[in-house]
Amino acid sequence: MKKIIVLFTFFIVVTSCKTPAPAAATNVDRKSQVAIKGNWTITSVSYAGSDMFKITSFDLADSKCFEGSTWKFISNNDSGNMVLTQANCTGFSSPIKWYVNKDGQFVLKFLADGIKAKKMQQGYILKVADQTAESFKLIDNVNIGGKMTNIVYQFNKSN
Repeated sequence: MKKIIVLFTFFIVVTSCKTPAPAAATNVDRKSQVAIKGNWTITSVSYAGSDMFKITSFDLADSKCFEGSTWKFISNNDSGNMVLTQANCTGFSSPIKWYVNKDGQFVLKFLADGIKAKKMQQGYILKVADQTAESFKLIDNVNIGGKMTNIVYQFNKSN
């Protein structure tokens, strides 16, 4: 008699559940904001359970699609843009509005064509961490299966 052993490998796809955040403080931390000015690349996206879960970041794409994405931050008018360029992912680009507040929060909005940032209701509040002249992290805290988990976006200076 032959024995057949069947092994199962599976991934769970999770769309991050973010409860509506309270309004973020609007007092800008100019020093942090000016330090972020310029062109950046997300070099890694990490979170606990990344080998078992897939997470949709910013309601746009799988979090791993953000690796290699390019971001331009213009600090004097809180604007910029971002572009997803990862192979095997749907391409995406968008103008953005952003600022860093005195609480160390990075406030981000992806802008739709023809709609001003102040008219956009949806945005994201992340924590700025480990900021240097050449790198910084943005940390998003999301609910994955009933447990709050940090998603860490590692940015490195491109220019």
